[in-house]
Formats: sequence, C-alpha cells, structure tokens
Amino acid sequence: MFKKIIPYAHELLENSIKPGEIVIDGTCGNGKDTLFLSKLVGNHGKVLAFDIQQQAITNTRNLLIAQNINNVELIHDGHQCIDNYLDEEHKEQVGGAIFNLGYLPGSDKKIITTPNKTIKAIDTIMKYIKPDGLIVLVVYHGHTGGDIEKEKLLQHLRNFDQKKYQVLQYGFINQRNNPPFVLAIEKA
Repeated sequence: MFKKIIPYAHELLENSIKPGEIVIDGTCGNGKDTLFLSKLVGNHGKVLAFDIQQQAITNTRNLLIAQNINNVELIHDGHQCIDNYLDEEHKEQVGGAIFNLGYLPGSDKKIITTPNKTIKAIDTIMKYIKPDGLIVLVVYHGHTGGDIEKEKLLQHLRNFDQKKYQVLQYGFINQRNNPPFVLAIEKA
C-alpha cells in the first residue's frame, strides 16, 4: 500500500535520525514536523526549527509547550541562514532535516519559500549532515511561485553527483490540483 506524502516523509526520517542527534526543521510552520523531530531525537537531541513568520514561531511554541517539549530551539530567521546557527564542530553531525515548501497554511499566501533561499539552505545543510543522513523536502507547488521553486529545485538536485548523493522523488501523478511530492537527498 502506498503511503501518503507526509507519513512517507516521516518514515524516511525515522529510518535515518537517531536519538541524541541535532536535526533541522527548515520551515516549522504549525509545529507538527518540529514535534515529530523532537520525539525522534529525544531529550539528549536538539531540533533547530526555522521560520520567517512570527505566527509560525508562535504556533510551534504553543504546540511544544502543550506537549511539554524542551529540546527545540525556535529560530525566527530564514532557512537560508542556517550557517549562522551551526559551526565547524557540527560538521557531519546533523542527523537530518525536513522542509515543507510553499506557504504557512492559514496565513498570507504571498509569503512563500523561494528557490534561491531553499537551494542555499539545502547546500548548507549538506556540509553538516552525517553520512547516510537525509534532507526531506515536501514540495507544495500549487500556489503562485510554487512551480518556479519546484522546477529550480528539480534542476538543482538533478546535478548532484550520484557518487556522493542519492536523490529520490516520490509522488502521485494521477491526483488533481498540483499534488505535493517528496524529494529526499541522502548523503553517501
């Protein structure tokens, strides 16, 4: 049986991330992925959760407080700035990362992720991710600007050296209205 998009993205990360690791939520949104990552890494791990919108930071903080979660650092900044929050000691120490690309549900649909910033974040994380670590991108592209980000991401990831990375695309091709899909990058 095929898995839906988000459960499949989570399954990929469950198979890669270990307790005690540092992980990244590049777009914390309403906090569901942040909470998921928090539980994967446990009390000795840490989640760096980014978002450019204060509403997303607030939504995530409220969810984490309600769940009594304290291993998350909420960062009100764009994911393209990840390099400002990691340093040389983190090289090959990040267990994994997830991004939900598009816009924050229930908010201003003009505030969206953009290809240049997302690509910069991916390339930055690849410097820090452990061997066999994953970056998982859930690509929502049914909004203005979404197709541009989708195409630029696909173009960028097709150029990743297959000896160093495996790149997977998972999605349903017979669904209407621009269904989201998963891109997953595994470092060899």
